[in-house]
Amino acid sequence: ADCEKEPSSNMWIYILLGNMLRGIGETPIAPLGISYLDDFAKEEDVPVYVACLHTIAMLGPMFGFLLGSLCAKLYVDIGFVDLGSITITPQDSRWVGAWWLGFLIGGVASLLSAIPFCFLPKSLKKPEEANNDKSSYNLLENMDATRKKPTPAKPKTRKWSGTLKGKYFCTSLKKVLGNRMYFTFLCSSLLQFSSFIGFLTYKPKYMEQQYGQSASKSNFLIGLTSLPPVGIGIFLGGLIMKKYKMGIIAATKFAITMSFLAYVTSLLHFFVGCENHVVAGMTVSYG
Repeated sequence: ADCEKEPSSNMWIYILLGNMLRGIGETPIAPLGISYLDDFAKEEDVPVYVACLHTIAMLGPMFGFLLGSLCAKLYVDIGFVDLGSITITPQDSRWVGAWWLGFLIGGVASLLSAIPFCFLPKSLKKPEEANNDKSSYNLLENMDATRKKPTPAKPKTRKWSGTLKGKYFCTSLKKVLGNRMYFTFLCSSLLQFSSFIGFLTYKPKYMEQQYGQSASKSNFLIGLTSLPPVGIGIFLGGLIMKKYKMGIIAATKFAITMSFLAYVTSLLHFFVGCENHVVAGMTVSYG
């Protein structure tokens, strides 16, 4: 009877709403955080600060995989059943780990980390020296029009609804998407992250099927081998950009070179693999 009621469960709605709220809370950190660093930090220090921001962002999934590895070793009904009566082990294909425990731990950690933000001032004082001469500002703004127009002393505040529906939002969006360098970077980032997410998503299952590893050990190995090199690479890239004081063109050439080397190295995956498991009716005949 319990199995018949399982398809009609509405528990997935709670996970959907939880992920939606998490996304709403996390999204402003990336654009507003980078904008804050670009406005208040020295121009030569911005690459390092942005690299630190992205490196710390990569440490989160790493600890998440390690936490998932720990939770996968615990039975899914921990705290509700007698663990001594469980006869199967994590190596058994019927084992289901405590996947829900990571959501509770991560949620509590997110709430605790959000408390310091409540004590920040509502408005931050801008530095005396304006940073309008930065390359990122000049890249997205019309330089001639900006120089001709005087800066108003007290800009009018716009409501978010008016900004979203009005001419200001459409003009800004058209200006950003009309920039060839930014649009090219946006497309390349979309392709890069799409491949990386797919690789990271199916790699645990591949390790379980091909190498006979448990879900716990697969998550543990991925957390230690896949994500830390990415974080180290981001941080080193920021240091290199600061040391050589790269501008927009130099940074673009540097990104193209590193991406090309990364793609060439990724081609080695085509030469590494394992034979499929012998499964009657799928890979071999029943005879």
